[in-house]
Amino acid sequence: MTGSCLPILGAVLLAPVLPKMQAHFATVPGAKALVPMVLTVPALAFALLAPFAGVIIDRLGRKRLLIVAAVLYALFGTAPLWLDSLGAIVASRALLGVTEAAIMTCCTTLIGDYYTGRVRDRYLALQTLCASASATAFFVLGGALGSSGWRTPFWLYAVGLLLAPAMAACLPQPRQGAATEKAAAAEARPFPVRRLAGICVLSVFGAIVFYTVPVETAYLLDDLGVKSSGIIGMATAIASAATVTGCLTFARLTGRPERRLPAIFALCGAGFVIMGLAPNTPVLVVGAVLNCIGTGFLLPSLLTWAMSKLDYADRGRGTGLWTASFFSGQFLCPLALIAVESATGSLAGAVGLLGLASTLVAAGLLPVLRRTTAPQETVQA
Repeated sequence: MTGSCLPILGAVLLAPVLPKMQAHFATVPGAKALVPMVLTVPALAFALLAPFAGVIIDRLGRKRLLIVAAVLYALFGTAPLWLDSLGAIVASRALLGVTEAAIMTCCTTLIGDYYTGRVRDRYLALQTLCASASATAFFVLGGALGSSGWRTPFWLYAVGLLLAPAMAACLPQPRQGAATEKAAAAEARPFPVRRLAGICVLSVFGAIVFYTVPVETAYLLDDLGVKSSGIIGMATAIASAATVTGCLTFARLTGRPERRLPAIFALCGAGFVIMGLAPNTPVLVVGAVLNCIGTGFLLPSLLTWAMSKLDYADRGRGTGLWTASFFSGQFLCPLALIAVESATGSLAGAVGLLGLASTLVAAGLLPVLRRTTAPQETVQA
């Protein structure tokens, strides 16, 4: 669970200090696009390498790779403390994404190895809950540490050096035996790409919805005249706490998680529309909270839906494919909003349009999910 929080640290810790980084590198050509990429370029490396991480995991072992990745995470994560070039910082963040791909894929695959059935679903929900709860703390820490300079939050990446020995001591090796036999038997059949294709495409858009609030709230507040990193971090933490509330509620619900996706996307869309129309900070925070309640349901719903389609032999590769899709959306999030902002003339307008797009996706999912779930429900009856 703690290891699963490390990629979230990489995604949200720097959000409150992005405006300060933008000001520091204002004279650098392309800084308007490069500074947000400091936050999201790890997701690009993550997305490109996660499918391969699934294959490597099956060859080298989950635990060993996880420990090595935690150490490298600390080294690459703290590198911007000593780098002065924006390009070099972006490069170090890309290398950080490589370690994040290994860490998240290992953690999720280990959950699949340790547990089965409903217990596994609960632990996947707990994984999302821990990541979301840690995001709330990281937003506050990022804002508080950012008050003394935009470099200061990078010190928190050193936590990987503390976690690596704890992982070595506490995590058991997953059982192999029968599982290895299943994996060997499955080599004769192709990987079930079609089972995951639709879920992965939807997860790319879901990630854009999920990360818009943590990535763009600082800029929206800055447009409203809020300049304090502490206030920006606190406002974003309040919204992140709503994600925790959604995750807690998800863990208590029964039934098929995918059936709730239309309502979830509609709720997220409503929050975006409020944020896009917000005339002041309180209204903006209300819209962000509404959106984040939805995203608290969104991530575990997509993840449990994907895991339900995978056998043991496919789990490493399947987990890598799904995480690659989700983190592709994280990387695309600021770039997509920049593109829409250029058309609408404002970031608030771009967020509002994303809300309308979320509503359209919700409407489109209704007939699709009816067709895909009805036959299974008939069999169960």
